[in-house]
Amino acid sequence: MGNWLGGQSSAGPSGGSLGEPSAGPPWRSSDGLSGGWPDLPAVPAHKLKDFIHAKLKPSEECLKLIDQDVDAISDFLRSSELPVRGVATGGSYGRETVLRGYSDGTLVLFMGNFRSFRDQKENQRELLSVIEQRLKHHKKYSTSVSLGHTLEVLLSVHGQEILLQVLPAFDPLSPADSDRHQSRASCCSLSAGFGEDSSSRIYRDLKRSMDQVRAAPGEFAACFTTLQQRFFQRYPRRVKELILLVKHWYQECQEKWMTSPSRRFSYALELLTVYAWEQGCQDEDFDIAEGVRTVLGLIKQSSKLCVYWIVNYGFDDVTVRNTLLCQLRSQRPVILDPTDPTNNVGKDNGSWQLLTEAAQAWLYSPSLNDMSPAQCWNVLPTSLFITPSHLLDTFIKDFLQPNEKFLEQIRKAVNIICEFLKNNCFKDSSTKVLKAVKGGSTAKGTALKNGSDADIVVFLSPLKSYDSQNKERASFVQEIQRQLEVFRKTQELEVKFEISKWKAPRVLSFTLKSRSLNESVDFDVLPAYDALGQRHPGFTSRLEAYKDLIALCKSSGVKGGEFSTCFTELQREFIKSRPTKLKSLIRLVKHWYKQCERKMKPKASLPPKYALELLTVYAWEQGSGMNDFNIAEGFRTVLDLVIKYQQLCIFWTVNYNFKDEPIRTFLLTQIQKKRPVILDPADPTGDLGGGDRWCWHLLAEEANEWLSSLCFELQSGDSWQRVQPWKVPVVQTPGSCGAHIYPTVGI
Repeated sequence: MGNWLGGQSSAGPSGGSLGEPSAGPPWRSSDGLSGGWPDLPAVPAHKLKDFIHAKLKPSEECLKLIDQDVDAISDFLRSSELPVRGVATGGSYGRETVLRGYSDGTLVLFMGNFRSFRDQKENQRELLSVIEQRLKHHKKYSTSVSLGHTLEVLLSVHGQEILLQVLPAFDPLSPADSDRHQSRASCCSLSAGFGEDSSSRIYRDLKRSMDQVRAAPGEFAACFTTLQQRFFQRYPRRVKELILLVKHWYQECQEKWMTSPSRRFSYALELLTVYAWEQGCQDEDFDIAEGVRTVLGLIKQSSKLCVYWIVNYGFDDVTVRNTLLCQLRSQRPVILDPTDPTNNVGKDNGSWQLLTEAAQAWLYSPSLNDMSPAQCWNVLPTSLFITPSHLLDTFIKDFLQPNEKFLEQIRKAVNIICEFLKNNCFKDSSTKVLKAVKGGSTAKGTALKNGSDADIVVFLSPLKSYDSQNKERASFVQEIQRQLEVFRKTQELEVKFEISKWKAPRVLSFTLKSRSLNESVDFDVLPAYDALGQRHPGFTSRLEAYKDLIALCKSSGVKGGEFSTCFTELQREFIKSRPTKLKSLIRLVKHWYKQCERKMKPKASLPPKYALELLTVYAWEQGSGMNDFNIAEGFRTVLDLVIKYQQLCIFWTVNYNFKDEPIRTFLLTQIQKKRPVILDPADPTGDLGGGDRWCWHLLAEEANEWLSSLCFELQSGDSWQRVQPWKVPVVQTPGSCGAHIYPTVGI
């Protein structure tokens, strides 16, 4: 592999007019990386961080000297009787993603005589000529070169070069009558107070002006340079280091292909890297190799890429919404500039296919696969929010359905563990494992592709009542953990078995990770009292178990749902027996829930996922009941129920009903509680709605926002119609379930 600690990188810029770059100057060596250094794909994964610091990051001293040069140019042009209102820095220099040796930058001059986007279009070339003449009178910058709509100045300090584009532009973020002059250091204040109303007005004006002057998409992107700078300032240092690595790799690829890197494409890769981190990690201190694998995985799926942000514009304003939707419906890949909705920087210019092949080669190279499996973040190439209704089934199949091979690996591993628990875990004691039952989403058939949950409930002979489970399970958890630690060292499973370090006496947690696939399932082992199996099986026995549980809850104040593990088999069968397509809808709802959860944590305590599963089953039962149905309509119905959470009262009578006392009285009390009420069909004491216990209002706000999603747009000829929800009652009564009992209050 050679001495990878010697040498420097090759890198080179390309200049270009606004929107589409032109060919840049010849390739330059950043400072001799080619001498003795391997290509980046040969650098070991665990050395990538060192590689970045040693060879890709510019020195702070050089950057300070470059800053002085940029300030000097700004001050010189201000003093040259030019109407410069303010300045902003963009490109790699402004985004703080400068590579050592050679990189790009932009100096945007906001001109006081540009009162509109149209002014910029009509007068920019003439003003550039004036600026060029001014610079040629300055000895240091006399070599500046005009390239159509841009002017380029090469700044060089101690081996660090920045090819600086000088762009006169209209400033849409400041009032037209403002007489302020902003320095480069304070340019970010230009966007202070850039609220929702002004945002809509500015972007409406942008779209109208582009139509009037027939401007190319992204032609006015420089006008929003201050927003771009603010966008990148939000991200931690290591994200920018990952960006350096991705950009350096891109430049190595371009060198092999004997072409010059595109500024626009380089910017697209920066945004893709930010997207990967936002969607898959969000930790400030992360593993660089995992980040690289994630970005390469997204590049491999370039034909599906649709990446965007709504931090500066959104779907509220009709004009902006239509502009945004037009972009999001266009041919993939789509990577929208977060500051300019007209600017798809990911537009394919022929580079994606070549880069996809290079990404695959690096992704599967031995250096980047120094562990098995090679970990990466779980990031989808497109968002559910912008997936059209007719593609939802494909979205579920491609991105949410677990790999069959992985499911088989998990089944095999879990069966081995269950057999061990039943036959060997307590073989030297009087404790007997009556049975080990698989629960959770894996057992129900609703597991997501990554990060799903599963339970193994171990019914133990010494646990002869709910009370004994409550008092003794902690000691059994400790013993099971001790035995499993020994057991896993003797097994050659196709999955890695990792026991959690968290201390939870009520449950033993561990993770099963595929050795060959980047998928995992989190498991909980829970000791439980066999409330159903220790009696004669049948409905009568089940009622007796419920009566005992209700009596305990009333007498001791035990929290509802505390002993739901005792009814795991009933919970599992309630979902498992449902049609395959309903399970697909449950997966979709759970994916939506996880998006909401990640957005809100740690701000709020959301309702449990199981509540959303039950809500989905209820929506289907009441609204469709068919094996084959429209996924978009089902999803829309679930969100509609979430929005109406304050009215919800939902229950089932498949395992318990209103016929027998004291169950009848208890159920009537349960359904008179503060809404929402969603009773566990396997455990009458478990209210998954919880009244005020969880932040349903936040989930409802998210659901309401999602009603504008493309998921609920249906094309009809040349027009688009909104998908409507099924007609589903939000309140159930005993009478609606055939019990013919009408409580006096709350129903």
